[in-house]
Amino acid sequence: MSDTTFTTPLTALVGVRHPIVQTGMGWVAGPRLVSAAANAGALGVLASATMGVEQLRSAVREVRSRTDAPFGVNLRADAGDAAERVRIIIDEGVKVASFALAPSRELIARLKDAGVVVIPSIGARRHAEKVAAWGADAVVVQGGEGGGHTGGVATTVLVPQVVDAVDIPVVAAGGFHDGRGLAAALSYGAAGIAMGTRFLLTSDSTVPDAVKARYLAAAVGDVTVTTKVDGLPHRMLRTELVDALERSGRASALLRAVRHAAGFRRESGMTWRQMVRDGLAMKHGKELTWSQILLAANTPMMLKASMVDGRTDLGVMASGQVAGLIDDLPSCAELVDRIMAEAAAALRGLPRPD
Repeated sequence: MSDTTFTTPLTALVGVRHPIVQTGMGWVAGPRLVSAAANAGALGVLASATMGVEQLRSAVREVRSRTDAPFGVNLRADAGDAAERVRIIIDEGVKVASFALAPSRELIARLKDAGVVVIPSIGARRHAEKVAAWGADAVVVQGGEGGGHTGGVATTVLVPQVVDAVDIPVVAAGGFHDGRGLAAALSYGAAGIAMGTRFLLTSDSTVPDAVKARYLAAAVGDVTVTTKVDGLPHRMLRTELVDALERSGRASALLRAVRHAAGFRRESGMTWRQMVRDGLAMKHGKELTWSQILLAANTPMMLKASMVDGRTDLGVMASGQVAGLIDDLPSCAELVDRIMAEAAAALRGLPRPD
């Protein structure tokens, strides 16, 4: 366990030892990884979007059985069963609720009234300003270097922009993997860093070894952004499958989406009615076509093929650009200790103002 600790607005807010967040990656951030991150002193975040409601309750209880440290649950604010998932978070005493999309003012208020810390993830300053005005306790700001669905503004531009715009703690995400990055984020005024790809590439991650090997072999140039999975910009490793998707036509994409929608329905236990309801929620207030909504079914199933089944020929591998800089698989404890020691050394080496 690292003796190096930094007290920041993030550590004070959620009660963790270190200003580091393990993000809620679908199929990856399960009980084993989340509890390992939490026991290492970081904020572990359980991914719930790829779980059914009762699976989520079971997963939360499993994390609780593995750690006494605070942890969080990530959920989709626009899911038709979001209220049920929020009830589980409250009933089970989860410390943090994080969101991949901005939650409503009402949802934030309900969680805060129950003593839950609300931390949405955003990719633009205006979204940070909105959730801050609605009562969010902190915000994770992901720059374009981050994995999965991502924007086009670099972390080094977006983070200071948001720090200057809101008066709640800002957690920097996108491109972080070591202590130098934590030191840089703190220097920008952030309260900590959030990492996905770096925690995926640990010995505590349940991702199959062959898939981890593909990540470790990747160079920075092997990480690309495509809209061919679900119609939205998605950062992932470039593979033969991704190249084939880039060449595929509209008809084949929609056929694949229908097949994956059926598969996700079976995995999640959702009915077709619930899936249509979620589709309507996604479409509300957004310029999305029905084709884009249908394509959204591709994301969870194509990630599952790789992250659970190890089939890199059938699945995609969401990845931050930082994958090209990672070459080892430490435990979460080893990783967090190393980051904290590196950050302390980097900050000691900064020139002091006269």
